[in-house]
Amino acid sequence: MNQSGSTKRIAIFGSTGSIGTQALEVIEANLGLFTAEVLTANSNAELLIEQALKFQPNIVVIGDDNRYAEVRDALKNTDAKVFAGEKALEEVASMDCYDLMLAAIVGYAGLKPTLNALNAGKPIALANKETLVVAGDIVMRTAYEKRVPVIPVDSEHSAIFQCLVGEVRNPIEKIILTASGGPFLGKKPNFLVNVRRDHALQHPNWSMGAKITIDSATLMNKGLEMIEAKWLFNLQPDQIEVVIHPQSIIHSMVQFQDGSIKAQMGLPDMKLPIQYAMAFPRRVANDFPRLDFRKTRTLTFEEPDVRTFRNLALAMEALNKGGNLPCIMNAANEIAVYAFLRNKIGFLEMTDVIEKTMEKVSFLQQPSLEEYYESDGEARNYAADLIQL
Repeated sequence: MNQSGSTKRIAIFGSTGSIGTQALEVIEANLGLFTAEVLTANSNAELLIEQALKFQPNIVVIGDDNRYAEVRDALKNTDAKVFAGEKALEEVASMDCYDLMLAAIVGYAGLKPTLNALNAGKPIALANKETLVVAGDIVMRTAYEKRVPVIPVDSEHSAIFQCLVGEVRNPIEKIILTASGGPFLGKKPNFLVNVRRDHALQHPNWSMGAKITIDSATLMNKGLEMIEAKWLFNLQPDQIEVVIHPQSIIHSMVQFQDGSIKAQMGLPDMKLPIQYAMAFPRRVANDFPRLDFRKTRTLTFEEPDVRTFRNLALAMEALNKGGNLPCIMNAANEIAVYAFLRNKIGFLEMTDVIEKTMEKVSFLQQPSLEEYYESDGEARNYAADLIQL
């Protein structure tokens, strides 16, 4: 039972992004089960104000200090407390006014608020894979020490999490992460060299934010998910496999030591793993579209093409080597995707930037949290210099 009775108070960190807006749809459909207690955004003040007026949260945070007065004035006739800036995000994460954090801030920026929430003993519904890619050892150790759950929201990790319910004493032989292959499945470098922003943002199955959509097109998203899975499920690199599954019906699979495989299936809809994480351990009725096997005639699987989509190979290297290399790779990727979305570099050049940054930034086998922060900054600066941002 939560302190507020049967209603679970949700803090949505990143409420104006793709995951955040869909989470609010889930809350709206289940007002007896959830309330939106905290809403935060980076700079989208207009949508944050609209959400706050509708959902009446206790606390609202706008990351961009320059938009603070605008948000404060728009919400002056509500009971919401309005804060601004990066420090405010971190401080609100430590507060005791909510029951579950939905960590949906995109990229490295989600790390500090998530760590603060864990240190405050708050369960996490994790939609920010970069948090575990950058500092998975520290994040999961903190969760273990504070005895709070980290429930994955990514469709693939949610699938694995669901397959493992009831299997606590049964060792995992391997997990199989499925990937749609993105919009350029089967394409070769002579095609990809001409790919531009708008083309890369056309994902065949999923509706996601721009950064994650580009990561899916380069297969970096799947690489990040491999590293995330290592920490979430306490696996060795050789226990994590990726297969291309263009239909996006099987969201991922677990193979146990007896050879049996469990798969979690459904239509590609992020609202389902969001609702599952927020309501866990309950399954809540909904009106989401259902998978009809009479209409789903074919499920296909193939090897990922890591020679063409080298980001996945780089991520596998980072997964195997460990230390701060995933952190370096993630920082370079964020800079490269930022540049690509602004037409500063080409599609294949993103991989070149990441590879060169991974080669040049100092490798540390067992970094402290402070050294992770330093590695992130160093990698961003190196990648930005390469691109001449």
